[in-house]
Amino acid sequence: MKKVAVFASGTGSNAKNIIEHFNGRNSSIAKVELVVCNKENAGVLQHAANAGVESVVITKQQLNDELFMLELMQKHQIDFIVLAGFLLLIPKFLAEKYHRNIINIHPALLPKYGGKGMYGSFVHQAVWENREKETGITIHFVNEKYDEGDIIFQAKAAIENNDTPTIIAKKVQQLEHQYFVSEIEKLLIKK
Repeated sequence: MKKVAVFASGTGSNAKNIIEHFNGRNSSIAKVELVVCNKENAGVLQHAANAGVESVVITKQQLNDELFMLELMQKHQIDFIVLAGFLLLIPKFLAEKYHRNIINIHPALLPKYGGKGMYGSFVHQAVWENREKETGITIHFVNEKYDEGDIIFQAKAAIENNDTPTIIAKKVQQLEHQYFVSEIEKLLIKK
C-alpha cells in the first residue's frame, strides 16, 4: 500500500475527496498519511482533522530546508505526493527525490495559463478575459518549475459566451472532482 502526502494551501475540497476515497473505504492501493499545509487557518487542516489524518503547517523556509522536508517525508514513509491547491514552488531536492511521484492539478489546459501567479481565480479571470472557447484541468507530474512537468491527463469544458469567471471556476472544479481521484488511483496502481 502506497503512503500519500497531500500538500494544500486552501479550503481543501480536492484534498477532502482524496482522503475520503483512499482512507474511507479500506483501500488496498493507498492511504493518505499526512497533509502538509503552508497556512495556519486553511480549511484543509479541518478536513484532515475530521478524517484523523495527521497534518503539519510548514513555512516557506521549512519547505526549502532539505533536511527538514526529507525527514518529514521519511517519518511518515511517504511514497507519493499530491499537490491539491498548494501554492508554493516545490524545491528541486524534493522534485528529484520524488521524481514522477509528485503530481499536481492545475485549473487550466496547460501549457496555457500556467506558471508563477497563475492559480485559482487568476487563471479563470485570464481565461475569461482572453475569450477562450474552452477551459479545463491538467494533471501533471511536478518538477522544480511551476506547471512544467509532463502532462498526465487533461479534461475540457466548453465556455459559453455569457459565462463569468465564477461560472468558469465552477466548471473547472466539477472536472477536478470528477477526475482527480480516479487519475491518482490509476497512477498508484501502476507504481
